[in-house]
Amino acid sequence: MFGALGVDFAAFVCRLWIKSLRVRVHAPEGYGPGILGVWHRDLLACGAAFRGMGVHALVSESHDGEFLARTLTRLGYTVTRGSDTRGSLNVRHLLKTLRSGGFVGMALDGPRGPALEVKPGSPWLSKASGRPLWQVDARYGAHFTLHTWDNFVVPLPMSSIDIEIKYFCIENSENRKEVQP
Repeated sequence: MFGALGVDFAAFVCRLWIKSLRVRVHAPEGYGPGILGVWHRDLLACGAAFRGMGVHALVSESHDGEFLARTLTRLGYTVTRGSDTRGSLNVRHLLKTLRSGGFVGMALDGPRGPALEVKPGSPWLSKASGRPLWQVDARYGAHFTLHTWDNFVVPLPMSSIDIEIKYFCIENSENRKEVQP
């Protein structure tokens, strides 16, 4: 019980912190419903960018995923638990959202990486649904980076974030790694 209350409290604090961020989203012409493919390191920034827009997010079934799921739910997301390795059957819920004209969000590099390497789930979902896959990149103002497998980025409260959305070319995605600037 205490564990659940602790997660709820942390999710509440995180929601307040995310709401303090100043996010600017830059989308290309023709941008519309589809899959928002984010890098695992940018989950907090993207959580802030698309809050309250009815995005349906796929979140890992891990303990960290529980915290993220509760936070995203409080920010107006619909959450389905699973991944491309565990709970992959839950992807059918995402297909339903996409076929009804909604947005779906998921990590391009999955719940465990390797970092910045596209896993097959997002491209597959795009092909199966007939909806575009949008790559979402974040550029940060004040932030720090954790020493984790994904180099998770933590923006400081009230800092600015620029989100750039671009079309993801599925044909070039096999074993694709993001090139660092």
